[in-house]
Amino acid sequence: MPEPEITQIQAFRAFSRFYTRLIGTLDEGLLQTKYSLTEARILYELASRPNLSATELGELLRLDQGYLSRTVAKLHKSRLVSKKLLPSDARQTQLRLTKKGLAEFGTLDSRSNAQVREILNHLSPAQRTNLTQAVDTIEALFRDTPEIARTYTLRGHRAGDMGWVIQRHGILYRQEYGWDERFEALVARIAADFIDNFEPERERCWIAERNGDPMGCVFLVRHGEQPEVARLRLLLVEAAARGMGLGKALVHECTRFARDAGYRKITLWTNSVLTAARRIYEQEGYALVGESPHRSFSKDLIGQTWELRL
Repeated sequence: MPEPEITQIQAFRAFSRFYTRLIGTLDEGLLQTKYSLTEARILYELASRPNLSATELGELLRLDQGYLSRTVAKLHKSRLVSKKLLPSDARQTQLRLTKKGLAEFGTLDSRSNAQVREILNHLSPAQRTNLTQAVDTIEALFRDTPEIARTYTLRGHRAGDMGWVIQRHGILYRQEYGWDERFEALVARIAADFIDNFEPERERCWIAERNGDPMGCVFLVRHGEQPEVARLRLLLVEAAARGMGLGKALVHECTRFARDAGYRKITLWTNSVLTAARRIYEQEGYALVGESPHRSFSKDLIGQTWELRL
């Protein structure tokens, strides 16, 4: 591939300088706060992806571990970030935002939205459309280069998500396992029950996104009339997002939430053919407690029950 021309290099650098001036990246305090750009970015990543390890955060932000350690220590001292050793590896530190940290992130996030809204207010609707298309083009050009890390965020459910969950389960399980539409019907019933009986303090749905596109999901719900038992349901990771640790992150988020909600055990039902999911459950500490053959979705299957003591 030929080297870029000097005029192209200069144009790119000029745009970079212009953009950093436009959004105030070089200001002493980002968005009229006391936080640097690095500190604000750490707060953003921990709000979007709870329970990152310090190593994972450094890889995500491509920061020197020494510099990252000093910055996290400062945020910890300010009671914005909590730290604890991972049970599975005492050499790794797990990071989470405290209530104060979440509040500070909320301030940064709302101010950032207000700043961009003010910038876009100076453009006509047609100009905003052109700008959005140009931004999409820039991101698409760089998205698959080795230098750009593939990242994802986890968020709660919102309007329209249940339709996506049902559709993607129906399509993927048909493509990969040959299951018929009765499985899609089962997923639809589970999703409807979740919405109809949702208890925010005890239940949760997480949607994983990458570049704004949904890439996976998982649900944690009450298990019948047993107040100390939660049930993990509908774990799904799109084929394009596999290998990123997304399934592991979704399952671990269920574990964290269940502990915080006061559950003593998580149970789940799966089938033996779902080998990738079973490996994730085993790594999280689940134990197989029962299995039995059955015929469902036009296939002969072996159903399995797994449990995790909290």
